[in-house]
Amino acid sequence: MKLLKLYISARMYIPALIVSAMVLAALPAHPQSGTGSGSSAQTSRERPAPMSMGQPIPEGKVTKVSDNTKICMVTNRAYDKPQIPVRVDGKTYYGCCDMCKSMLTNNADQRTAVDPVSKQKVDKSAAVIGVTTNGGVIYFKNDKDLEEYNQKFDSK
Repeated sequence: MKLLKLYISARMYIPALIVSAMVLAALPAHPQSGTGSGSSAQTSRERPAPMSMGQPIPEGKVTKVSDNTKICMVTNRAYDKPQIPVRVDGKTYYGCCDMCKSMLTNNADQRTAVDPVSKQKVDKSAAVIGVTTNGGVIYFKNDKDLEEYNQKFDSK
């Protein structure tokens, strides 16, 4: 009888715990902590994208992406097929799954990136996007910044 009560209790609480963990993982960390995706805390080294889902770290020269619909703007990964369009404030972003769609809708940090050349924040829906050979994605303010980024690899 005790085993049955334990089983029923577990069936009720485990799904709630899983959902709670997913919600907490999606929330930005407290800005004063210096960790997570809080935008007011500055560190001497660049922070990774707000969400890292096994995404490749961009390495080497980038090729300009001609079709932004094939980029998941949460995992920052290039795909072979168009992703799910997500409209927010009149702009279109793309996500690879329902969770990414939700992240783009509810978390403004997911909709921006930092241009590695100008160090300015760019909106992913309007950015020039470059993809590396390993599928990593980098967002640029303009074509000039993408070209300048690639120049550092020409001398090697």
